[in-house]
Amino acid sequence: MADGRTFVIVGASLAGAKAAETLRAEGFDGRVILIGEETERPYERPPLSKAHLQGKEGAREKAFVHAPEWYAEHDVDLRLATRVTHLDPAAHTVTLDGVDELRYDKLLLTTGSRVRTLDVPGAGLAGVRYLRTIDESDALLAHLRSAVPGAGPANVVIIGAGWIGLETAAAARQHGGNVTVVEQADLPLQRVLGDEVATIYADLHRAHGVDFRFGSSVAEFRGTDGRLTTVVLTDGTELPADVAVVGVGIQPNTELAVDGGLAVENGILVGADLSTSAEDIYAAGDVVNLDHPRLGHRIRVEHWANALNGGKYAARALLGEDVVFDRVPYFFSDQYDLGMEYSGYAAPGGYDRVVFRGDPSLKDGKAPEFIAFWVKDGRVLAGMNANVWDVTDDIQNLVRAGFDGTAVDLARLADPGVPLADLLP
Repeated sequence: MADGRTFVIVGASLAGAKAAETLRAEGFDGRVILIGEETERPYERPPLSKAHLQGKEGAREKAFVHAPEWYAEHDVDLRLATRVTHLDPAAHTVTLDGVDELRYDKLLLTTGSRVRTLDVPGAGLAGVRYLRTIDESDALLAHLRSAVPGAGPANVVIIGAGWIGLETAAAARQHGGNVTVVEQADLPLQRVLGDEVATIYADLHRAHGVDFRFGSSVAEFRGTDGRLTTVVLTDGTELPADVAVVGVGIQPNTELAVDGGLAVENGILVGADLSTSAEDIYAAGDVVNLDHPRLGHRIRVEHWANALNGGKYAARALLGEDVVFDRVPYFFSDQYDLGMEYSGYAAPGGYDRVVFRGDPSLKDGKAPEFIAFWVKDGRVLAGMNANVWDVTDDIQNLVRAGFDGTAVDLARLADPGVPLADLLP
C-alpha cells in the first residue's frame, strides 16, 4: 500500500532537489511536491561564477541537478514560478501565491539566500549586475563577450573581493576585460583566509592583470542614457565601467520561517537533525543556522557541499531516520590555474598560526602547489589544498580530530614527506 503522506519542499534549489531525489531513493512512495520561485528547474550555483561564466561549452546544462524528465519519471510534482506566501505550522499548511492552500504532513524549507544589494545613487543603472541566478550568469557572460569591436576590451569593476568577486574577476580576465576589484578590507578574502593566504590570492590576481582598490567602497554609479559608465569610489576615484558586478555577500531567505513563527537568528535555527522549532518542519542549505555537533557552536554555511549534503540528510530526517548532520564544512574555488578545496572552519582570530606544507609563493606568475592548515594549540581547525589533489579525506580527518581535541606535531604537519594519514594515531 502506498504511503498516503504529503511531503512539501519549499525551495527548488540544489538542497531541495537532492532531498526529493533521496526521498525516492529511500523508497518513499507518498506525494512529493517541490516548489520554487524561479522559472528554471533546480540547478547548482558554482558554475555560475566558474565554468559557465568562463564560457565553457556545456557548462550551463551541466549545472542542472536533474534532466527535465526526471521529475515526472520519479513522480515529483515540480512547481516552478510559484511563491509560498504563508506558512501555518499549526494547520500544517502553506499558501501558494497568496491564494491556494496546500496541506503537508512534513515540510522541508530549502529557501536559500539572496544577494545583498548596494543602496547608492545609480544602483539601478543598466550594467550594474549581481550574480546569484542562472539568468544573471547568462546575462553577465553575454556582456563580457560583447565588448564593442574596435573599441577595446570591456571595463569591468567588481565590488567585493570574496569568492564570487574573485571568480568573476578571473572569468572577466579570461574574456579579455580590464578588471578592477574594489574591496573595503586590506586584502581579498581576508576575513575568511587571514593575511597569509589572502596575500597569495592578491598576488595571483595581480599576476593576471587585475587592479585592486583596497580600503574603499562605492559612493555612486554614474551613467549616460540609463547605462553605467563610471563607478565613483568613496575616496573620489572615478573608474570607467561598462559593467559593475556587485558581490558583497548574501542573506538567508527567512521570511517564510518568520511568517510561520519559527526560531530565526541569522538563518533558521535547526538542531543536528535539521529540525526547526516547529513540529514536522525541517530546513537545509544556505538558510540554515545549524547547531553543529562537532564544531560545538552554531554556524551558517553558504557553500555548495552544505546544500548538496544537507538536502540528503534532511530527506532522511523527514522519513524518521536518526540524523546527525556533523559533516565538516567544505568548499572549492577555481581561479586561473589555481584550484583549491577548503575543509573545516577557522573563525577570524580563532587560530594562532597557519602552517604551510609546500611553497605557497607564485613562481614566474604560475600558481603554487601547497596545503595550508589553520591551527590552534596544535589542533587543525581547517585545511586548504591548493593544486594538491586527493587529500581532502585526510584533511577532513585532521579537522575532525582537531575539533575533538587532538593535537598534531606541527613540524611533521609541515613536512611533505610525511603522509597526512600518519599524523593521527
